Amino acid sequence: MADSTNPTVYEIFESMEQGPAAATSTPTAQAWLDHHSRSLGFFMDGKFILPADRRSLSLTDSKGGVVCSTVCAEDADVSQCASSAAAGWKSWSSLSCSQRAKALLRLVGVLGLHGQCVSELCALCEASCSPTALVRLLQYYSSWAQLRDTLIPGWTPVGVVVVVSSDDCSLYSLMLKVLPALAMGNSVIVVPGRSAAPPTLLLAQLFTGAGLPAGALNILTGSDVTLGAKVSRNPDVRLIAYCGNKQDGLALCKASAGMGVPVSVSSCVGATCPFIIFESADIDSAVDEVIQIAFKKKEVHWVLCVQESVSDSVVARLKLRMANIKSVPLSSDADRVLVDAAVQEALQQGATLVQPCGVSPGARYPPTVLCGAAPSSPYVVTPPPGPLLPLLMFRSNTEAVLLGNHSPHGHAASIWTEDLTLALETAKSLSVGSVWVNSSSVSDPCFPVSGHKDSGTGTDGGQEGLYQFLRPSFSSPLPRPSPVSLEYSKFGTEAAQVVIPDSTDGASIPQSYPQFVGGKACKSVSGCSVAVQAPGGDSVLAFCPDGGRKDVRNAVEAAIKVQPGWMKKSPSARAQSLYSLAKGLESRRKEVSASVGAQLGVPAEEADREVELSVGRLNVWAAYCDKVQGGSPPMTQSGAALSFPEPLGVVGIVLPDNAPLLSMVTVLGAAIATGNAVVMVPSQRFPLPALAFVQVLQSSDLPAGLVNIITGNRDQLTVALANHSVIKAIWYWGSAQGCQYLQHTCTSPLKTLRLSWQQDGEGRGAAPDWAQPHPSLMEDLWRNAVQWKSVWIPTA
Repeated sequence: MADSTNPTVYEIFESMEQGPAAATSTPTAQAWLDHHSRSLGFFMDGKFILPADRRSLSLTDSKGGVVCSTVCAEDADVSQCASSAAAGWKSWSSLSCSQRAKALLRLVGVLGLHGQCVSELCALCEASCSPTALVRLLQYYSSWAQLRDTLIPGWTPVGVVVVVSSDDCSLYSLMLKVLPALAMGNSVIVVPGRSAAPPTLLLAQLFTGAGLPAGALNILTGSDVTLGAKVSRNPDVRLIAYCGNKQDGLALCKASAGMGVPVSVSSCVGATCPFIIFESADIDSAVDEVIQIAFKKKEVHWVLCVQESVSDSVVARLKLRMANIKSVPLSSDADRVLVDAAVQEALQQGATLVQPCGVSPGARYPPTVLCGAAPSSPYVVTPPPGPLLPLLMFRSNTEAVLLGNHSPHGHAASIWTEDLTLALETAKSLSVGSVWVNSSSVSDPCFPVSGHKDSGTGTDGGQEGLYQFLRPSFSSPLPRPSPVSLEYSKFGTEAAQVVIPDSTDGASIPQSYPQFVGGKACKSVSGCSVAVQAPGGDSVLAFCPDGGRKDVRNAVEAAIKVQPGWMKKSPSARAQSLYSLAKGLESRRKEVSASVGAQLGVPAEEADREVELSVGRLNVWAAYCDKVQGGSPPMTQSGAALSFPEPLGVVGIVLPDNAPLLSMVTVLGAAIATGNAVVMVPSQRFPLPALAFVQVLQSSDLPAGLVNIITGNRDQLTVALANHSVIKAIWYWGSAQGCQYLQHTCTSPLKTLRLSWQQDGEGRGAAPDWAQPHPSLMEDLWRNAVQWKSVWIPTA
């Protein structure tokens, strides 16, 4: 019965406030923590380890009470954990796919028994993840463990995977990395953030009890994410997978630079996501969803974008719905200072406030809508940690897309409209990984989602998300390089090689080749040239342009102009262009073969063989164009889902030394077949085959600027590519120092990297045998050239 303090059901429906919340109780989680004396250590080799004399960190709840303490790992702990993971990988990967699937499925029953403890511990530590969501993850990835060799032939697990999360990352985001890595046969070392550490340790205990071999899953706690880089120094570690906020992800990339370990980053915390309401939307439903998601403590920040014709209606409904919402607690007084500063800045810029109640002192603040915010304001681009919702207005669909893409993040977007055509056109144009139509925050492991822009470089979910934990079976891991003391500001600044005339006989002057920028054969901006040595290095074979930063700038400007149009071409149209390019190479076979033979000093038959293989490789990529185009993932709830690959944009490619023509057309075909534009740097030692290919490009029907070839010093051009903000990805074959420089530098903005270091001066190393058309090689290149987007459309 209602009394004077509790409203009736009728009153709640009239005011549409949330109603009294039930008091939370966590007796099972408290008992588990008490069993461990509220001091949690590590989990290695299938058991808990609590070493003495270790520094500890306290975890507090939302009210400031101490939940437990976790210890910080030292070098001895890191070494012990890496050894445990290496042994665990041998036992776990030796099991059959069926045996691994059964082990993961047994966890579903274990979670049914202990789901209450997991749920309570997640609530206590504010590491959101329901047992139901974990069960769904286990069911999905156990089936992939069963089908790995059937549906993903030609691939094998990478080995030991380090999964790292930031302090503010949820347990669900963490397990979205851990479970697929285990399902593919890898062993995992988890370095969880502070809030996710206790439930992760509990899950490791449950996993081992369900039959996971000792050492297959290990937990190591520390003070920050750079502990993951310390673990990765072990030679058995082959991949770092990170999820969390962008700042910690960049710190991890820099700390692990030079270790020869790829880093997959998913910046799922702190991203700014657009919530777009068109005039054709159900306004009441859209406003209800805004109230549900905008002011609660979530991993992302929302920016409300409303069509101008319905802005007054939206604001009026927001005022009505927010009338009885109470102030929201902030994490600290420092957050309150940031919120106050953002509100004052908005008022100075002419924004108006919608608040349900007055502002009170302390670490609390009322939910606030900042109407009339400017898109470029700092509190819109990088909002403070508080219940602030900027409201931007737009007139047309084009303006809506511009506002949605204004953020440096590309995590997700929510679109509200009853016009399905408008929804799909907008979803296609937004540079984000997930799009929810008339809904928000829908997640399922069958969705393949890539981080766009600064939201990451990896893909999670679906079959596409499994490949980061696999490598082609034909390739074998190389010994990893060790980080060197590299002065990053001086990398690539060495003086160019001096060219001195050595003959007065005009007939013997070597030929000078042009480079290819913006569809034109041209000299470098500097006007300088470098000498190309003949085989054996005893004479000058030719001269090629000495390209630099300005040449890269011109090439990127040309590429960015043409890439959107090339991306919108139909797959069959792109295929015809590639077929035409292959015919052009075939028609100039004699000239290109001569350049290959002269450059490499090989017999004419061998040079002609490489040209023949190159023609065939272009035909293969032409056939690829319209064969792999995404699909419709099966949904566990009512609705329809679409997933499709999108091009990265402008890709910088630093080519290997071996097979200079065949390697070039192989990676070139992968990039442009998927809709990208490229800026290529040929091998510094063997550039002539690429320059001979310029004549083929000139006679092709590829748009001018789609393919650019710049010759010169490899390190200098690598620096220029790394520091250009428009380039979205870099594929690099070169020195270990170059790989280290790129990992350290390509963080602002974040670039997708595909790095392979060459072991010796002959060009041997991580580059594959380009002459062998392994299906997994082609698929690996194709997947490196795309990013995935998922769109969910509810039907009920």
